[in-house]
Amino acid sequence: MALMAKMKLSSVLTIASGVLVTLVTVALARLSFGLILPPMRESLGLSYEQAGNLGTATALGYLALVMVAGALASRRGGRISILLGLIFVIVGFAGLSVATAYWQLLVLMTMLGFGTAFAYTPLISLIATWFPQRRGLVIGLLNSGVGTGMMSAGWVVPYLSQAYGDDGWRWVWALFGAVGVLAFVGAVLFLHNPPRPDVAAAAGETAAARRQAVRRAVFRNPYVITVGMVYGIIGMTYIVQAIFMFSFALDEGVDPKIAGFMASFMGFLGIVFGPLWGSVSDRLGRGQSLALAMGMAFVSTVIPVLWPTLAGFVAHFVILGVCVTGMFTSALAASTERVTPHEAPLAVSYVTVFFAAGQLLGPAAAGWLIGSTEEFRLTFGLSSAIILAGAVLSWRLTRLGPADEPAVAEHTGRTR
Repeated sequence: MALMAKMKLSSVLTIASGVLVTLVTVALARLSFGLILPPMRESLGLSYEQAGNLGTATALGYLALVMVAGALASRRGGRISILLGLIFVIVGFAGLSVATAYWQLLVLMTMLGFGTAFAYTPLISLIATWFPQRRGLVIGLLNSGVGTGMMSAGWVVPYLSQAYGDDGWRWVWALFGAVGVLAFVGAVLFLHNPPRPDVAAAAGETAAARRQAVRRAVFRNPYVITVGMVYGIIGMTYIVQAIFMFSFALDEGVDPKIAGFMASFMGFLGIVFGPLWGSVSDRLGRGQSLALAMGMAFVSTVIPVLWPTLAGFVAHFVILGVCVTGMFTSALAASTERVTPHEAPLAVSYVTVFFAAGQLLGPAAAGWLIGSTEEFRLTFGLSSAIILAGAVLSWRLTRLGPADEPAVAEHTGRTR
């Protein structure tokens, strides 16, 4: 009984540390920038173009190194990659709290992208390998850290900005750095690499040849490629929604306070439904749960296109809040399902390249279209069609052969 209690405590600490890493490297390092930007831009006298370039720098840093991070985690284990990513993020936060020059901001925002690349995707594969029979649930728990971080940032940023005036945003970055240090300590203590299976190398096979074989197994896997395409659609359409749906609501006459509350409530729903979607994907299968979540996202996006009223926008934020974690959780869990534990970090990084590319393409295309037509409905109508295509691709995952899950439980050394 004592051994079982110790193992359960170890599992809780592992997951809690993973949630904290997700909160720091995704919510604080990537998604909270939009909240900090207004006081930061005003204080430093940045143009809107310069402000936009800072966000692009983070996305490019993420895209540039996400595959490198996957390769490092595949060769050396996810723990070293996660710790390296946290170091990047902590240094970035600390630098942003004191930076004054634009070129410094560009370098530091790029470092935040590096940190997310090295920490988040290896974390997903590491946790999924420790909990092979409940990977959907634990990935859902990890992603609940994103909603927690965004809700916390939504409260902290205005409070510190009001309390410290022009320097309030610097205190926000400093606070983020302190939370990053806490996440680093938790990762050192509680995030460990699963025991790796001993795979006998073929006669005369070199380490380089084995790495090349792993890359071929991942990059040519039709299941992984399909997951990557769906994840790319999620990245493209979700970032467009995050950037422009609020403006769409305001353009249609919705009160800003009501629109802000709806966006915050969507984040709360993401926290609540994250673990639930993980359990759904464990029970139904990744393809079915991903198709269900994508179908709900399609409905949520098309509603304000057809009915751009307060009720339509409320329906959008509520439905998307319920399903958004399901899209991320199901896609990430699916990326690890048809590969071996050794290949999992590379597979997660590979599909994340599609996601990052979608995040780069989506805002640029949507911004151009809205600017050219001065019409939000056309943009979100196209976005709805793309999401529907993603739902169809998701359903194809159920037709790509039996779920021959790699035998990983015997390699983890834990009983779940």
